[in-house]
Amino acid sequence: MTERYLEKVYAGFLGMNVGIRLGAPVEPTVWSYERIRDTYGDITDYVKQYKNFAADDDANGPVFFLRALYDDAKDRPLTPQDVARAWLNYSREGVGMFWWGGYGVSTEHTAFLNLKNGVPAPASGSMEQNGRTLAEQIGGQIFIDTWGLVCPGNPQKAADLGQTAASVSHDGNGLWGARFLCAAISKAFETAEIDAILDAALAQIPAECTYRAVAEAVRAFHREHPGDWRACREMLGRDWGYDKYPGTCHIIPNAGVCVMAMLYGGGDFARTVEIAAMAGWDTDCNAGSVGTVLGVARGVEGLPRRYLDPINDSIVCSSVSGCLNIVDIPTFAKEVALLGCRLVGEEPPAGLSITPGEIHFDFELPGSTHNFRVSDPFLCTVKHSTRHAWAGTGSLEILLDRVVRGKPCKVFYKPFYTREDFSDERYSPVFSPTAYPGQTVSMKLYLEPWSGTEMPGAAPYVRTCSDKVDHVQGFTQLTPGQWTDLTFSIPDTQGDQVDEIGIVLEGYDKTKFLGTVYLDEFTVRGRAEYTIAIKKQCKNFAAITPFSMDGGAWDVYGGTLNLLCGGPAFAYTGSYYARDYVCSAPVTPLHGESHLLLCRAQGTQRGYLAGLDGAGRAVILKNDFGLTELARCPFPWERDRTYRLELRCAGEEIALLIDGQQVLSARDGAFRYGMFGCGSRNMGRTSFGDFAFREL
Repeated sequence: MTERYLEKVYAGFLGMNVGIRLGAPVEPTVWSYERIRDTYGDITDYVKQYKNFAADDDANGPVFFLRALYDDAKDRPLTPQDVARAWLNYSREGVGMFWWGGYGVSTEHTAFLNLKNGVPAPASGSMEQNGRTLAEQIGGQIFIDTWGLVCPGNPQKAADLGQTAASVSHDGNGLWGARFLCAAISKAFETAEIDAILDAALAQIPAECTYRAVAEAVRAFHREHPGDWRACREMLGRDWGYDKYPGTCHIIPNAGVCVMAMLYGGGDFARTVEIAAMAGWDTDCNAGSVGTVLGVARGVEGLPRRYLDPINDSIVCSSVSGCLNIVDIPTFAKEVALLGCRLVGEEPPAGLSITPGEIHFDFELPGSTHNFRVSDPFLCTVKHSTRHAWAGTGSLEILLDRVVRGKPCKVFYKPFYTREDFSDERYSPVFSPTAYPGQTVSMKLYLEPWSGTEMPGAAPYVRTCSDKVDHVQGFTQLTPGQWTDLTFSIPDTQGDQVDEIGIVLEGYDKTKFLGTVYLDEFTVRGRAEYTIAIKKQCKNFAAITPFSMDGGAWDVYGGTLNLLCGGPAFAYTGSYYARDYVCSAPVTPLHGESHLLLCRAQGTQRGYLAGLDGAGRAVILKNDFGLTELARCPFPWERDRTYRLELRCAGEEIALLIDGQQVLSARDGAFRYGMFGCGSRNMGRTSFGDFAFREL
């Protein structure tokens, strides 16, 4: 691996998300090239500010389809069906992940339904199955960035993986776009020279394909008119426009925009993504694609702060796992880099490691902030620093500007979101917290005073979501020139979620204090123990907090979570990486014959189900892309009666308890961790009360 491999992965993923965020506000079809030009002129910054930006298909695909390397292709070559299983496992049908525009209209929706109905990949995305129009829409090149990121300096390997992944939903030029962009990303690890990147990318696609023809047409135009990208865009509209290619969003016109943006951007990251956004057509896809290439090529130092600061090292996605949807970009970059090392059989360099399910923010990547925020930017601001560090070279620098007693400033990380944190309904993200009561939070703080007679103090706190109350623990006065270890346990929140974790900084007297505090080695780990009080939950993004729902109609009333379904429907919550635990809830069967709890669910297609299922019986079921019965016993349950169902997962044993008595157990080693939840596999109605969860 290259010496700066991790840094370039980080820059590439940041660059992708800068481009997506820049292009998203002008993506709808009403935003023609001419309207963008006449409304915004020469774009040099984000045209719309978001409270928080919800990722769309351009980010969901690269994050979740890559998980095929964890779930199936762990120790063998990747196949199209491996990626197809990731599609099925991490998507909530009809909500989020990608555009659910209808069978025969949306390429992705069509491929998903093909897969669901037993058509395997790559037939699921083939021209033979779906026709040329669907097969050659843009999705082939917008879900594949991470396949380029795991293959630094190996364009052919990157192209092969990209084609494998894209073949789930696309064919023809849809595959050539995947090969082209994966190869370009891979080559960018070695050079920032645009022509060299384009040469390497074009070498991975057929000489006679339309994709290559539009790319070469743009290159030829650029040689003749190197200083006028708008003239090139006029040429694309005339010779390669949407009017010549059927479907909603064909890949060929957008391929021309990507090549144009890279050439006329001249190797400058900002100008490249700006041209892609101003050019119209699929603006977020194109700006995101070239953003990955230029992010890798230029590195973090080549990405302007005006574009990075609003991202603040975080995106939110819209898979079925609310925990995985909260993406810390430095941590995700480490995951990708570790996969890259694994693919070439190399040991990761020292310091490159993660512990799944734990939060560990080390601020080592250049400019990294790990999504830390402040409550009052008048009193304090944050930025990355290399001035002081507990370990390594980086930390979070907190500027305290005239803080006094009685005017505190909070510095915090968000482990949970609700609808009010967003400006719009983009792709319906759903969330489960990444931190819970019972876990231990620790951090290191270093004080560098500038003025003031009394040193400020720091108090750990968490905020509960439904009532917005700060639960502040005792203050510790900081000592100049020394590191202070601040450690605390997240308290019982009485069934609420924690949506802020951090510190309160405040002066010890009325003297105005100026100086800096450096925060390093922020961790959240340990066994969680908590409840979910249903009366404190609300409906968000077609789901009920803190669950993500797949199927069914769900609502909260009477202090219970209520399900009405005409077929399989399940709700998922908790840490994706929780291993041995006990989860329980009161369950009231109202109609139908299936009333279940879930445990160790690793998506919609993997995990265990147990409870009341079938007249007069209890069961334990295994879900592995289809249900297998592990155990059953007679249990004469009745409708309209409430039972307390409890699942215990320890090692390979899954036990079902009803009203405190164990009625079933089974042994199975397929799934050793996962989310918990509830639901039904048949038509019916069920009411679920407050949930309790405890790690063993």
